[in-house]
Amino acid sequence: MAITNEAATGKPTIVLVHGAFAESASWNGVISALLADGFPVLAVANPLRGVAYDANYLRAVLAGITGDIVCVGHSYGGFVTSNGATDNPQVKALVFVGAFAPEEGESAAELSAKYEGGSLGETLEAVELPEGGPDLYIRQDAYWQQFAADSAEQDAAVMAVTQRPITGAALNEPSAKPAWHSLPSWFLFGSADKNIPVAVHRFMAERAGSQRTVELEGGSHTVAIPEAPVLVDLIREAVNAVTQG
Repeated sequence: MAITNEAATGKPTIVLVHGAFAESASWNGVISALLADGFPVLAVANPLRGVAYDANYLRAVLAGITGDIVCVGHSYGGFVTSNGATDNPQVKALVFVGAFAPEEGESAAELSAKYEGGSLGETLEAVELPEGGPDLYIRQDAYWQQFAADSAEQDAAVMAVTQRPITGAALNEPSAKPAWHSLPSWFLFGSADKNIPVAVHRFMAERAGSQRTVELEGGSHTVAIPEAPVLVDLIREAVNAVTQG
């Protein structure tokens, strides 16, 4: 049974993959607009256990979708879409939203430190897992300014409480060969991102041959929450580009 109703709409399915310290509800504003446009949408519950593990999970999800797909990744979700969309002819485009677009062999920790401006490490707290290694959270008192400074403080407080942790191992696991080598990509990020420095975003977008790069002045790491319409417009652009050949 197909996961989405692409056959009924004739439009590609938009698959949204959240990153660390967020969850699927972080896409709510984007989802509402896409559904209003008639797009089939699926917001994946990213396991956040490791690059290969999470990418394999995404592959299994994509296998249950009929028709064309556009993958949209936020933050570490860019690792998952870059790895999980490889060799899948249904996936037609990638959209990176405050997201990593890794090259083979690169880790999230390595890319974050490539240029100055990131302060994530100062805000993290760890929960030791029974099997060894930590799960990492952003401290609730630091979450608003670190992660979502362009959202309302009350909204960021809810996000801080509902954030999902990522393993320390996942942030240090290298990428396999990424799908952006063979797929067109679009990039959106904020100039005030404190998780991934803006210079890193610019570097990754240029390296990937971005079809269009949107940099929002003052935007945080979760810029697409207050600026959901901008992301939806970029997704529409990606869909139109691949639909037209």
